[in-house]
Amino acid sequence: MLTMMMKCIPIWLLLLAFSFEGVSQDGKINSGFSKAEYAELLRVSTRQGDSLYNKELPAPTVFNRVYRSPVMGLDNRWELWVSPDSVAAISIRGTTLKIESWIENFFAAMLPASGSLELEKGKPFDYHLSDDPRASVHAGWLIGTVSIFQDLLPKIDSCQGQGITDFYIIGHSQGGAIAYLLTSMLYDLKLHNAQYEDMTIKTYASAAPKPGNLYYAYTYEALTQKGWAFNVVNSADWVPEGPFSIQTTDDYNTLNPFKYVDAVFKQTTFPKNIILKHFYNQLDKPTQKANKKFNKILGKYMTQQIRNYIPDFQSSSFHESTNYVRVGQTVVLYADEAYYKLFPNVDGEIWQHHKFEAYFYLLEKL
Repeated sequence: MLTMMMKCIPIWLLLLAFSFEGVSQDGKINSGFSKAEYAELLRVSTRQGDSLYNKELPAPTVFNRVYRSPVMGLDNRWELWVSPDSVAAISIRGTTLKIESWIENFFAAMLPASGSLELEKGKPFDYHLSDDPRASVHAGWLIGTVSIFQDLLPKIDSCQGQGITDFYIIGHSQGGAIAYLLTSMLYDLKLHNAQYEDMTIKTYASAAPKPGNLYYAYTYEALTQKGWAFNVVNSADWVPEGPFSIQTTDDYNTLNPFKYVDAVFKQTTFPKNIILKHFYNQLDKPTQKANKKFNKILGKYMTQQIRNYIPDFQSSSFHESTNYVRVGQTVVLYADEAYYKLFPNVDGEIWQHHKFEAYFYLLEKL
């Protein structure tokens, strides 16, 4: 079946290889989802590896790479690509085979969406992804984002010096998760620094896991809701379903009935109040207990693992939440019967539906 799949790939990849209709009119990025636009950026993303695992993956037809960063953070890397009409694409690498890259994924406790992160002793970095104090994001991917941002900013300044103010952001898998957080950082820069107010930012998070909680999602979606950011997922891909998510009564908005449940019980006559409270605790306490356990393992324990690679790592206190949600305007590449004939579920082949080939195939059918 794999051999048959590889034989089929060039046919439909070729259809996409020349489908890019131009970055935009007059060299400017336009809002709204564009199949051709995403296809070109996905081709850019395929070039993040040191070598192609499949040499038949199509190359970008418009963008040319002008910079590849050194490895930083927890085996993170980014690239800068530029089109002939002076539009830039920021491409973020996904998970690699190195253990520190996987530790970044599993460092899944939540940090406040605004706070301080120290990766180098005596050099704290203040980040701001949301004005909402309830917003929180994935700790590991925040480390990757901060690492990339500090290397990226001088390149953005250089681009501006050349008259480039339009930027795409593309990331696949872990790169997509970082694309969310990097987008938030760049919007903050755009909103609060006059030097960057003319920047246009458009993001495609591809095959990305969930980067934060509901209040981070609200902030991100409010900033980008007029067609400036998309979450593209294959419905057969398991990666966008992670990380583990637990919603407790503490994760609800401020005015919610759970806030007043004790008062309700007190107003209920005996023994109804005892019975109702018993059943309520049977529902509420297991999620609270699981949430504390997750934070202990994915936060405190993983912090020790992080310091094996970043000895000076310090951060704000973790949020006591693991309520991860899907973020951004979602474009679903739906896996139908024909798809499963070409990309069948095979025990042990966990990346079958996450690879670029699967995304290219479904995109061509969109």
